[in-house]
Amino acid sequence: MGVVTPFPGPPGRPPSQVGFDRAELTRILDLYGRMVAAGHWRDYAIDLGREAAVFSAFRRATERPEYRIEKRPALRQRQGMWSLVGEGGAILRRGHELGPVLAPVERKLVKLVAD
Repeated sequence: MGVVTPFPGPPGRPPSQVGFDRAELTRILDLYGRMVAAGHWRDYAIDLGREAAVFSAFRRATERPEYRIEKRPALRQRQGMWSLVGEGGAILRRGHELGPVLAPVERKLVKLVAD
């Protein structure tokens, strides 16, 4: 018989790549879909690295991202692993939960309806 290799690697070693789990990615893509439907965003990119997983949302594909949603597990015990970064690189919101971090972007979707 063959040798069985454990997945994703030996226990105790940190993962070689940070990623989004299904619930996080569902929440982010739901927001992305609503922003596309409203005409704010047109493209996105996902970058999975050793230290962070980044979801970038673009108004146009040739520009810098309007927002970046970053997950940095190393900051979990400090300011929170989630951060919302603006187009200029400034951190707009940081927190331990994804929902409150996405709140400033979701506010763009709220429209007043007059009687």
